[in-house]
Amino acid sequence: MPEPRRYLTTHPWLTFTLDLGRLGFRTWLLLGEADSKCQHLAGAPLTPDVAAEMHSVYLSKGIHGTTSIEGNTLSEHEVRLRIDGDLPLPRSREYLGTEIDAVLELCNELALDVADGRTPGLSVARIKEFNRRLLDGQPAKEDVTPGQTRAHSVTVGISSYRGAPAEDCDHLLEKMVDWLNGMQAPENQPELRFPLAVLKAVLAHLYIAWIHPFGDGNGRTARLIEFQLMIEAGAPTPAAHLLSNHYNRTREAYLVELDRTSRAPGFPVEGFIQYALQGFVDELRDQIGVVRAHQKDVMWQKIVHDKYRDEDTPAKRRQRHLVLDMPAGVVVPRAKLREVSTRVVGEYVGSGSKTLTRDINELVSRELIVRKGGGFLANRAIVDAFLPLTLGRPD
Repeated sequence: MPEPRRYLTTHPWLTFTLDLGRLGFRTWLLLGEADSKCQHLAGAPLTPDVAAEMHSVYLSKGIHGTTSIEGNTLSEHEVRLRIDGDLPLPRSREYLGTEIDAVLELCNELALDVADGRTPGLSVARIKEFNRRLLDGQPAKEDVTPGQTRAHSVTVGISSYRGAPAEDCDHLLEKMVDWLNGMQAPENQPELRFPLAVLKAVLAHLYIAWIHPFGDGNGRTARLIEFQLMIEAGAPTPAAHLLSNHYNRTREAYLVELDRTSRAPGFPVEGFIQYALQGFVDELRDQIGVVRAHQKDVMWQKIVHDKYRDEDTPAKRRQRHLVLDMPAGVVVPRAKLREVSTRVVGEYVGSGSKTLTRDINELVSRELIVRKGGGFLANRAIVDAFLPLTLGRPD
């Protein structure tokens, strides 16, 4: 009879089980909100330039979060430049850029696979390949072979957490992959597919951190697994980067939660899951805010143009440009109205005070600007629909 695996004694929290009944109502509410918001994002109408910008912004944030939490010193702005091909680095720092390149290449490959209908799935070989490519071109560390599980003991984290016994790492990766691949929604409950995928992404990250199977790059490897599981479940690519960004922005809480799960009685993975989900949903709310702001801006422009349909005289164009170029939510003094943009400045050259007065009166009569606080405000509030009504007289 074979000897029991040593991790059973040293790491009893590696149970590869999840009791959904222990998650609590708050966690299920967060999972439901995450599902709803991801569907909202996936179907949001955006102009191509804004969609491309959002993709680049959140790709940069995700890759920055993935790499900086493990020591990459490039700023988020520098990561964005590197992604855009605009950050050459001196030889002494090129390895920092190479790390960004590797994460970018893997994320793009995963996204293309899913877009083309290929779902490579999770396997030990794939996890090891992630690690090998992530460490390619990085400074060589003693006893570290990229893509191979470690043969030595490691300690990490705020309390010198010791990774699982080296001799058990391959076995533990096999158990983790089998466990996660077996965590599927019943055919008659497709509504559980996305929530389970999010839980699997969080648990994969947690178990890689617990096992710490590689000599280096465990965090980066965990986040790529997370990204793969999220996009395979249908998360929009900007949303699939948000967990990495959350862990990086709350680094101290991240390390505390990781430590607590292996030390507190009962090894409460539920605490780490709720911490991860709360951050994920908070980041999704921010993304929805960005999308909503863009959609409101597009609708505002449409309303302005509709008000001036079939009216294309120089005076009407000037009025239209004036209201379109007024900053959103900012009361502009009358004396500053001519200066809201370069094109407005040019259109008022040579005109007197009466011209501006006529334009103001025309815009007020068309309900495109309102008088407020001694100045004028672009009446963008007219695009808001289905908001709760405020009792009493409006300002």
